[in-house]
Amino acid sequence: MSKTIGILTSGGDCAGLNAVMRAVVFRAALLGWRVIGIENGTAGLLEDPYRVRALSPADFDGFVMRRGGTILGTTNSRNPFKYEMDDGRVLDRSEEAIAALKALGIEALIGIGGDGSFDILSRLAQKGGVAMIGVPKTIDNDVALTDASVGFDTAVGIATEALDRLQPTAASHDRAMILEVMGRDAGHIALNAGIAGGADVILIPEIPYTLDGIARKIKRVKDEGRNFALVIVSEAAKTPDGDKRQVVYHGGEKRYGGIGEYLGPKIAEATGFETRVTVLGHVQRGGNPTHNDRLLAQALGIKAVDLIEAGDFGKMVGWQGGQAVAVPIEDAIKECRVVKQDSFLVHTARSLGISFGD
Repeated sequence: MSKTIGILTSGGDCAGLNAVMRAVVFRAALLGWRVIGIENGTAGLLEDPYRVRALSPADFDGFVMRRGGTILGTTNSRNPFKYEMDDGRVLDRSEEAIAALKALGIEALIGIGGDGSFDILSRLAQKGGVAMIGVPKTIDNDVALTDASVGFDTAVGIATEALDRLQPTAASHDRAMILEVMGRDAGHIALNAGIAGGADVILIPEIPYTLDGIARKIKRVKDEGRNFALVIVSEAAKTPDGDKRQVVYHGGEKRYGGIGEYLGPKIAEATGFETRVTVLGHVQRGGNPTHNDRLLAQALGIKAVDLIEAGDFGKMVGWQGGQAVAVPIEDAIKECRVVKQDSFLVHTARSLGISFGD
């Protein structure tokens, strides 16, 4: 029996989103199903006319799979339950979004997002009786019950390459280089890239640090005869006093940022090393997805369609032990997947002599 599937991307962009869509469209085509792409997340359902378009295998040539970002567009604001209108009013427009899904004939919705997006989409699905499947994507890799989320591997690769490029310039000028990377509430990018890129110090929100702890490591490096040091810090790492460093954007929105600039002069003063700070920022979100992200994206996309075929809804497709699995969405969003201090990667870093500043 023919079905109509809706698919959307929600939250921050990352590499691999188009590969998920490609897999969903190809698998659905084999089953004789239609796929409707919803543009700009749920916001596309709240415009007149709806921002939607039919997707077919012809839309996904080899170039699209290789592209970063999302061909459907995304949003990390327009929450249909708390929709901010142009005149400043905040309205609950969830009923409108549900009505749009039904008007479009969408029988099952695939949402590609993170824990925040899943919370909104699952509430919308439950309220409207809409069948839903979630596919996890986030460069932060902080969605629970999955070993990896789409976009994480690419972000780590970019951060690792940044360390590779900072090392020779650090050595040329006798400097300590500080690289600030993304990581909203979890330090997975900093931890993985720090190990892969040969950092001397890794600073993450899960492990408190002191300036003395950082200085001890860098001085040790200097005493051993090396004329440079590499520090990687997650944007969510607090100051030793427990303060969050944030940047205020237009409209009053606050986001993490500035911990690298905070640390730069303090590390210079404590160690005698001239320091320079690089903030990687949104560079981590862009670029072509790595082969691992393309593989993961397409495996999860296929599994999402398989769950729809089986009628197994209200699930998130996770990746565990090299297999795509289905887990309840409510379980996946119960808590943030953070770095555990007793994890083997933390043990690996410490065994390599990397300091966490503690």
